[in-house]
Amino acid sequence: MAEPPGLRDERGEGAPGAPAPASPCLADNRLNLDVYPDGCGHFLQLLERHRGDLARVEFVRLSSNDRLLGTALGALPLLRSLKSLVLKGGHARDEFGSRRPGSLTSLPPDFGNLRCLTHLDLSFNRLSTLPSCIPHLRSLRVLLVNHNSLEALPEDFGCLSKLTFFSAMRNQLKGLPRSIGELAALQDLYLSENALEYLPEEVGNLHSCTELDLSGNRLANIPDSLANLKCLRRLHLHSNLLVTVPASLASLPNLSRLDLQNNRLRAVPPEIQTSPFVRLRGNPLGESEPSPRPDEPSARSLQRLFLASGEDSFTVTSEGCRVFLDCGICFCFPPGAASVPLCVHFRTLEPDPRWVKLRHHDVLLSPVLELQPHGLEFQQEVEIWMPFASPQTLQQREVVVRTFSGQSWSDLRTKVGQRKKSKKHVACCSVLHFSWFLVVSRLVENECKVPAEGTLLFSSVDPDIKVVFPPGVTEETRSVKLQVLPISAEEIEEITADTGCRASPLLCLSQDCPADFLRPVRIQLPLPLGVTGLNLDRSRLRLLHGDLQGQTWDDITSQVVLEFTHLYAIFEVTHFSWYWLWYTTKTYIGGIAKKVYERLRMYQVNFIALQRKKDPEQVLLQCVPKHKVDPVLKKLQDRYRGPEPSDMVEMFEGEQFFAAFERGISIDMDRPDCVDGRLSFIFYSHLKNMKEIYVTSPVDRKGQAVKGQVSFYRGAVPESVPEEASRRRKGPDSLWLATLPIKLPRLKSRSGDNSSPLNGFSFPPLNLGNAETGYLTQANLLSIARRVGGDWQTIGLNLGFSYQQIERIGYNHREDLDKQILDMLFSWAKQNSEDPNCVEKLITAMKESGRQDIADEIEAIIELGRQKYRESIRRVGLEQESSTEDSATAMV
Repeated sequence: MAEPPGLRDERGEGAPGAPAPASPCLADNRLNLDVYPDGCGHFLQLLERHRGDLARVEFVRLSSNDRLLGTALGALPLLRSLKSLVLKGGHARDEFGSRRPGSLTSLPPDFGNLRCLTHLDLSFNRLSTLPSCIPHLRSLRVLLVNHNSLEALPEDFGCLSKLTFFSAMRNQLKGLPRSIGELAALQDLYLSENALEYLPEEVGNLHSCTELDLSGNRLANIPDSLANLKCLRRLHLHSNLLVTVPASLASLPNLSRLDLQNNRLRAVPPEIQTSPFVRLRGNPLGESEPSPRPDEPSARSLQRLFLASGEDSFTVTSEGCRVFLDCGICFCFPPGAASVPLCVHFRTLEPDPRWVKLRHHDVLLSPVLELQPHGLEFQQEVEIWMPFASPQTLQQREVVVRTFSGQSWSDLRTKVGQRKKSKKHVACCSVLHFSWFLVVSRLVENECKVPAEGTLLFSSVDPDIKVVFPPGVTEETRSVKLQVLPISAEEIEEITADTGCRASPLLCLSQDCPADFLRPVRIQLPLPLGVTGLNLDRSRLRLLHGDLQGQTWDDITSQVVLEFTHLYAIFEVTHFSWYWLWYTTKTYIGGIAKKVYERLRMYQVNFIALQRKKDPEQVLLQCVPKHKVDPVLKKLQDRYRGPEPSDMVEMFEGEQFFAAFERGISIDMDRPDCVDGRLSFIFYSHLKNMKEIYVTSPVDRKGQAVKGQVSFYRGAVPESVPEEASRRRKGPDSLWLATLPIKLPRLKSRSGDNSSPLNGFSFPPLNLGNAETGYLTQANLLSIARRVGGDWQTIGLNLGFSYQQIERIGYNHREDLDKQILDMLFSWAKQNSEDPNCVEKLITAMKESGRQDIADEIEAIIELGRQKYRESIRRVGLEQESSTEDSATAMV
């Protein structure tokens, strides 16, 4: 939850990510110490040395993760002029990356004497009851207690007669006091993701309320008195247990959004069902109540939740449920998996090769799925179904779900299936705790336990490949894995340009014990194709041993005893790694084997750069495997035009590359994926390596067109790039891959077009959001407005405008599309500038309107703001730490 209206984080006059002062001194009447590692200690020092100066302080921020918080709490009531106090936790994180709650469990009674206090934020702490002093803060207008453990609110909560904003998201509230109806000034009430089972009738007395969020609770019904909330604009009731809703809700005059998704509604009053602002997805509408059958699987009787695009959490109860995400991911929580109501958060992440480590010959088939809370163990296994891009063949490979523990990745036991309707492939795994998950295709892995008595292991890909472990080979049982990579004679001939070269399948052996075996292990490999024991020329046969990374290949033919049958070669080893049998006239085969091995890991790809026909400034860049180029271009040809694809180049799975616009064309906005002026990409053969961005030119395009280009460059080049790939690079930059032309047409001048970018509109400066979550500025909104086009009416409706308002905007500017867009967008921004969730709502509206491209642009702006804010925190933290050490030295 962002900061409340009018009281956002005050760092550097509202500039996104601007740091607090370098030393803990007063900034006007504000004291921001929550970004310092020892903020409470500095506060106590200031109080001791400059008590008079603190008398004028009105705004204080401290971290409740601070070790001196208890001492600082005793001194805070001395600040009689205090208007805003933030004591949030969550500044520290655990080993899984989750926020650590603060240590705050209560407040001293004399906090009730802070007569000027209007804003109090106690989020991310350990409160189990609301401190008794809070109802005595009669001037309090804004109260946030999100992410605590509150089970109830006090009966005298209604004494806060001036309260306009109250948020208690993600607590454990089971009910509300009747006195809540006495909060006559309350405008925003956020109670999502609690355990509410009922609402008192007195909720209907909140006549000033404009937004009410009760999503993610256990409400089976809601009182009819909600129809008395005549000022209500947005009512969120999704992810509850509702079986009915009052028809009178449809008569609320200002209601622009009623979210009833993911409940148990089998019938809805016609007045509600036909309303354009109602969301009903995920309800069993029209279905009859199922009669339980003793032989029916329990999963079929579970509640079903269907989450819409933009939602990022849901609540699981002890009854269990089945959850279906908009992206195709599904979960099955059996009854009893969660002993108490649990809020599950999810998000999909782009794979980053810095922490998503693929093994050789792995193919990534899905984005990364993160599920929280991390580390929490369920009482029963939870099933996760993840859709994945279907690889070309599964005959010699297998699909597995891989999970990250925070330290390393491991493969889970996986079932693979295909959905009947969509024909999409899905991978299923069962887990007891949540972390990060992805789907990969790997070489088929055969595994066995090797006891002291010995055993036999053979490949399911090629049963002629066998490994025999004799008795006494080990003292303690160890686990052994076998993988095989078949290679055709055509591939060998193409790579080596030698028709006489032949090779057996590649064999990789690994074990979970670092020690060698006590006795030699017997390995059987088939002879290379076309070679038999009858025509074998032993002088041409080479047995190669490679390290696990395939970087060095040693000829060990003279170090082992090779036996031959009509079809097989047999030898003994005590150490496991890669083994490869070659038949060739070449004397030095190690270098050739390395070259072939590396080429087997590379993909032949082409780059494409296309421009939208209706908006040439919108450019689509994509790296496409060679065999997919024609289908991709055919799919895009109706909306895009551009040059022919680039020449073929070779890339590794997970390799980084960059795109740079050149010769008068540049990127239109600052992006988090922009490195030194180049856009960063990661190539994954089965994922869409695509970005759609907006470009511009400093040239006055009203007078001329701009003929520019986009060039693609390698990132950090792997050491094992074959020489052939290196020789294909051209140009002055040794990492250059390809260049494609981009042309921006000449703009047509409008008659009398001397207006400002706002086309005559005048609004005060806008900063939507806050420093922690990132800002959207007036300039950002102007950039967004340029992209909206004819979709502005749909976007406006999804932002909450009524049909009448949209028609009025269209009529007022009936001959100017730009003014229609600007009027709609900036009117919404002005009305929602104090809404802490306004940016998220804008992104959701864009997605619901089918404008994922604009949603991506907004998210990129926000992510950049977050990065700048985090960098400022780290920078200020380091400076403060240094300053503290210097002070300590001076005192000594």
